[in-house]
Formats: sequence, C-alpha cells, structure tokens
Amino acid sequence: MKSKKSGNAAAVYLKTYNLVQVFGWSYIFYKFLTNDFSAPQLNLWHDVKWPVIIFQHAALLEVLHAAFGLVKSNPVLTIFQVSSRIIIVSGVLLATPESYAASSLGLLLAISAWSITEIIRYMFYFMNLNGFVPHILTWLRYTLFIILYPVGVTGELLCLYSAIKYASSHPDAWSYRLPNTWNFTFSYYMTLVIVGLTYIPVFPQLYLHMFVQRRKTLGVDASKKAQ
Repeated sequence: MKSKKSGNAAAVYLKTYNLVQVFGWSYIFYKFLTNDFSAPQLNLWHDVKWPVIIFQHAALLEVLHAAFGLVKSNPVLTIFQVSSRIIIVSGVLLATPESYAASSLGLLLAISAWSITEIIRYMFYFMNLNGFVPHILTWLRYTLFIILYPVGVTGELLCLYSAIKYASSHPDAWSYRLPNTWNFTFSYYMTLVIVGLTYIPVFPQLYLHMFVQRRKTLGVDASKKAQ
C-alpha cells in the first residue's frame, strides 16, 4: 500500500507536470496564432520547433505514469497515442530538410490540432487532480476531439507523405544498406511507409475509444450513473 506521503508527492508531481504542459502548449498555440502567414508553414516551424520538441517528447513520461500506476490510463494505449507524434516530430520533421515536411500544409493542421487538444486535455487533468472540473471543460475535452483528432491525423499524414517523397528521392537518407559488418539493413523509406500504414488500423480504434469515453462521461451512460 502506498503511504500518504508518497501519494501526496505523486499528486503534486502530476499537478506540476500537467500545468507545465498547459503553459507549454499555450505558448505553442500563441505562436501559431501570431504566425507570419506570408510563408506560414516554414515560419511556424522556426517559431515552434524547440517548444514542440520539448513538450511533445515530455509526453513520453505519460507512458511511465501509466506503467507505474500513477494514472489509470492503459500503458499500451498511451504508447500508441504518444509514439505517433514522437515519430512525426523526430522521425519526420527533424529528419528531413525544411523544404519537405516543415513546409507542408500538414504542419499547420498538426500544430493547430495538437495545441488546442493538449491545452484542454492537460487542463482537464490538472483540474481533475484538484477535485473540480468545470462542465464546460469536460464538454470541450470529450467533444472537440471529434474535429481535432481527424484534423491532427490528416496533418500528421501530410507531413509523413512529404517525408516519404524525400526518402524516395534520397534512398540513402537515414538508411543502412547491405553489405556491412553488422549484416543489417534499414530502410528509412520503408519505415515511413509502414508507419503510415499503421494509421489504418490504429486511428479508428483510438477514435472510437474516445467516443466510448464521451458516452460514459456526457452521454446516456453518464445519465444512468448519475441517477
């Protein structure tokens, strides 16, 4: 059984983590709103590159939160939710020249959807840890995803497509070919294609999971529970 002191320490840590994420993604969203739209994608990437790297990779901690029981989330589901964005940031945006993914319309779609989603999500978690969540915040958390999730995924796929075009025209980029002393081969192009194909089975499951959560929280299931 966890001691009261350790429980309090975990609560303080989680509150701090979620609040820092709220501020981080609010800053990213501010940069999106004040972006110079004369060359929108590239200017945006220059403005948000490091904040996105920091706060998106910080989400890896959520896998540990779930694995160690600090939160009730499913660790496997959390890995899928976090890893897709990490791949887009590190394996696509940072791994290709700025004239490709960072100049894609997908970047605008992804950053806008990510930032709005994360501001609401982390604020919801923070308020929940404090024992009070305004109904409007709950409604936003379990409603805006209907639009934001497909917009974000579309943005991710457009960025991924740009990276695939780059890898196709630069077959040696980030690839390791035979023969070599390790007798090992790695194709950046094929890896990107496989990542893109995983969206086909994974996205519908995650999307439908959110509808189930919405029904439990806002729908008929929530009404029955309240009676």
